[in-house]
Amino acid sequence: MLTMVLGGARSGKSTFAVEAARRSNAPVTFVATAEPFDDDLTRRIARHRSERPDWPTIEEPLRLADTVDAVATEAFVIVDCLTVWVGNLFHHLPDAVERAKHYDSLERVLVRRRSDLQLMVVSNEVGLGLHPDTALGREYRDELGRLNQRLCVAADRSLFLVAGRALALSDPWEVWP
Repeated sequence: MLTMVLGGARSGKSTFAVEAARRSNAPVTFVATAEPFDDDLTRRIARHRSERPDWPTIEEPLRLADTVDAVATEAFVIVDCLTVWVGNLFHHLPDAVERAKHYDSLERVLVRRRSDLQLMVVSNEVGLGLHPDTALGREYRDELGRLNQRLCVAADRSLFLVAGRALALSDPWEVWP
């Protein structure tokens, strides 16, 4: 099963993903995407490591599709998070066409592996905040927003977290009169 967990910063997305994995009683693999670009990120990564249960963790800032594809069958896999991963791709791959190849690969792997893994993918909803004042910021917001949409459509279920509470997301054509 593929579950997308969206929300703003500090909305409870990661906390929910960890607790869902804990309750699953399945073997858990945690895939972390953060790359320590500066002192603040280094401290945040260390804090996140210390807060996670003692599960196998794969730290992969770029090759996310290959990483998920290599996880053993029957695992509960948390990918945390697409927001940081897309930022990493922007940093390492300034060409939008090259980044799009990574997005396509990830979507294919997630759709294929949802039959033998419990996949929980965390991402930020970045379209609710301030309008970015740079072209690069707008390009990032747009790419992440489109990726979130694609993966939510492909997902078996999608949740939007706000202040630690979840709203189930539906296909808009199923709820429109």
